[in-house]
Amino acid sequence: MDVWPVIVRVALVLLALKLLVWWLEPRMAFFPLRGVQETPSAAGVPYRDLRIETSDGERLHAWWLERDDARADVLFFHGNGGNLSLWLDILVELWRRGFNVLAVDYRGYGDSTGRASEQGLYRDAEAALRAFADQRRSRSIPAIYWGRSIGAPVAAHASAIRPPDALVLETPMPNARAVLRSNPLLWGLSFFSSYEFPTTRLLESYRGPLLVVHGDADGIVPFDAGRRVFEQAPTTRKTLAVIGGAGHNDLHLVHPPKYWENVDRFVASLAAR
Repeated sequence: MDVWPVIVRVALVLLALKLLVWWLEPRMAFFPLRGVQETPSAAGVPYRDLRIETSDGERLHAWWLERDDARADVLFFHGNGGNLSLWLDILVELWRRGFNVLAVDYRGYGDSTGRASEQGLYRDAEAALRAFADQRRSRSIPAIYWGRSIGAPVAAHASAIRPPDALVLETPMPNARAVLRSNPLLWGLSFFSSYEFPTTRLLESYRGPLLVVHGDADGIVPFDAGRRVFEQAPTTRKTLAVIGGAGHNDLHLVHPPKYWENVDRFVASLAAR
């Protein structure tokens, strides 16, 4: 029996699957909203528009929310949907609670140029780090990298390049494949994907304070996935905050006192150290 025709057909099928997944992965990973629908001025919060150049020639749109009595500087990486305007409520609340905030729209989001990809987001993080260093006025208050959902591996990548004083990860996943286990088709196709978003691996060198916040009713990134990030993080200075009844995008809305109490306690522990 001549096996070569079978081998060729199998190879062609695998190649077709690989090409299909390459085409699908950015469309399934990123849901950007173009433009700027609302700014911090709508909430009466002063801010500055920034344009940040990346190493590969993209221009990122960012907001810098600053106050004179800040207790920490936050570099904020949002999730895979919307843009800065969508996350305005959490950015404004961070500012009101005593934080300076640099929030960046990834390439392809909001008023940023380009198209999103995993490696592109990491380049965006590297550019954001430079801008964050330029904006900080005082090194006497801690620098916190804050990443939520797909922003968690982005923040983890940033921490591997320039370690912060503390790291906050909301609804994080250990890697992209971890959130696909409940869907056998997507889980199988993930073996052909170039996207990894390996939060756990990116945290291997981080030894600073870590706060992981996750809702136990999260239907997008299961709570067990966030707990794995927490358990596998090598730092011994870590805290897991579970928000009961919270899903993926409403951690700060379902039980605001508990959410902010955990944040305040974590930041106070930095000051104590």
